[in-house]
Amino acid sequence: MSVETDPSRAPMGGRPEASRTSDASGTLDASGTRGTPVCRLDDIEVEGGVVALVDGEAVAVFRTYADEVYALANYDPVGRASVLSRGIVGTRTVDEVDVPFVASPLHKQAYDLRTGRCLDAGVGAALRVPTYAVTLGADRTVWVGSRQSPDEEPHEPES
Repeated sequence: MSVETDPSRAPMGGRPEASRTSDASGTLDASGTRGTPVCRLDDIEVEGGVVALVDGEAVAVFRTYADEVYALANYDPVGRASVLSRGIVGTRTVDEVDVPFVASPLHKQAYDLRTGRCLDAGVGAALRVPTYAVTLGADRTVWVGSRQSPDEEPHEPES
């Protein structure tokens, strides 16, 4: 995922790729992708989520216990409803790595917050929920950017 490298904004994680500049409709990165200010970090409960309309799409924005922020499409493909923002946020160990996830409130499928991939073996590894670029401003405003393609680097928190 791309992250903000503007010094006025602190990146949530990942590798710095492109700086953003302001325009009347939000922000623009080097590729022309617009970002949308969603809320302040403190407006999202720890291990909770909120939903926001970003470029006409319902996006679920999550805050982990470590104050990392992730964004996924709000639509649960198994339950066929826009409910992921109300899911349970936690961490699951996968191949000896702690993976932040959200469990759907409907059927409890767990989705990796970094990649959108379903973590449940019975459902199928090919099942994914779209992810979005996220940055945190110096004023603790959460910005949601463009939808990420499945082959892009996942959002990885800095160690």
